[in-house]
Amino acid sequence: MSENGSATANIGVIGLAVMGSNLARNLASREGNTVAVYNRSRERTDLLVSEHPEAGFVPSTTIEEFAASLSKPRTAIIMVQAGAGTDAVIDQLTKAFEPGDIIVDGGNALFTDTIRREKAVRETGINFVGAGISGGEEGALKGPSIMPGGSVEAYKTLGPILESIAAVVDGVPCVTHIGTDGAGHFVKMIHNGIEYADMQLIAEAYDLLRNVAGHEPAAIADVFEVWNSGDLESYLIEITAEVLRQTDAKTGKPLVDVILDEAGSKGTGVWTVQNALDLGVPVGGIAEAVFARAVSSHPEQRTAVQATITSRPEVQDAGDSFEDDVRAALYASKVVAYAQGFDAIIAGAAKYDWKIDKGAVATIWRGGCIIRAQFLNRIVEAYANDASIPSLLVDPYFANAVKEGEAAWRRVVSTAALSGIPIPGFGAALSYYDSLASKRLPAALVQGQRDFFGAHTYKRVDEPGVFHTLWSGDRTEIATEGSSH
Repeated sequence: MSENGSATANIGVIGLAVMGSNLARNLASREGNTVAVYNRSRERTDLLVSEHPEAGFVPSTTIEEFAASLSKPRTAIIMVQAGAGTDAVIDQLTKAFEPGDIIVDGGNALFTDTIRREKAVRETGINFVGAGISGGEEGALKGPSIMPGGSVEAYKTLGPILESIAAVVDGVPCVTHIGTDGAGHFVKMIHNGIEYADMQLIAEAYDLLRNVAGHEPAAIADVFEVWNSGDLESYLIEITAEVLRQTDAKTGKPLVDVILDEAGSKGTGVWTVQNALDLGVPVGGIAEAVFARAVSSHPEQRTAVQATITSRPEVQDAGDSFEDDVRAALYASKVVAYAQGFDAIIAGAAKYDWKIDKGAVATIWRGGCIIRAQFLNRIVEAYANDASIPSLLVDPYFANAVKEGEAAWRRVVSTAALSGIPIPGFGAALSYYDSLASKRLPAALVQGQRDFFGAHTYKRVDEPGVFHTLWSGDRTEIATEGSSH
């Protein structure tokens, strides 16, 4: 039995590292919630309970005690490291829980693992929900954006609890039922991929202002602060100004100048790119952000290449409008990154038979999560106007925003290229836009090449069907299927 000897908690948390502890505290602070807590290491449980007596936590020393402390239907949120640890806890809970109870995985699980787990747990009669939770440590404590999957039945019980702890924007909690089985973790994965792209684009904007415009970090912080009061208003722009303004206590230098320029990754951006490839969705902006981190993390290659170089391009004159140009290029590139992310959501929903409301996703991303931004209101409006829009770039607002910023975008990319400043994010976004905007692409030549070496066939512009040229023979064209001759 639990230490209080009765089933008094309506929600439980397993795994009391920083994220789990903060989530438990958030739950406990909301009216109507009594929170059971359990950690494999008893010391963490004791520490949390002793440091926060106001929370009224119900602690347990075993999974069995934890289950006994929960009122039915029992609901538990797992906040442990993704992988084998999650599977081990799920196995323990399925033995201690009963049909109708709910197990929630709140970690950064790969959505295909969630699909597998949901199917296995469902066979026991227990509900399994994979829930993406965004907002970091602060969000977990004060109000995250939450993306739960799982069954509609489970959400009837779980929904009000999650709504009680989620961030709130314009009176709307930043949580919605995304779809069945792994839909929640899939959308969270795409969220993180977009986050990678957004951060990379902001870093490129900083690099341009630093190395082309010649601004010091404090001055760039002022620029970002101004940008944060306009259409670029977002959490990431806000914290960028804070980071750039920070001075290192040891050296007196800007902190950004003493941080090693090797960016880490926890893998969710990689998952986004891998799955987008499987879905046939181009997400070049996200992919380049992932690759940029990879390049930064190979100092031995960078050093070796630099040793072979005797000179670098002369930095171009920034000109009086350069800051405004960078702002416009950043916004246009950001539009592309989000458009690609939502394309991936649409493709994933089609493949896995999820009924995902894109406008609802944009709505819950407006608060609590890392990519929260004013910009998301425009995406909500776009899908409200046309839920089946083929691309966000077709929406009148975004189409006009890109049109207005296009000349500046091209100037920035050109200036960066001529100055030797790497802009994989800006460049990939512009190339993607140009690919969509071009009336004819060189893919025709690629198809000709494929047909020459591998007889992969091609289609014609002037009649239906599939064709192959006898390249090693007399080079006549033959129809392979569905053609008119």
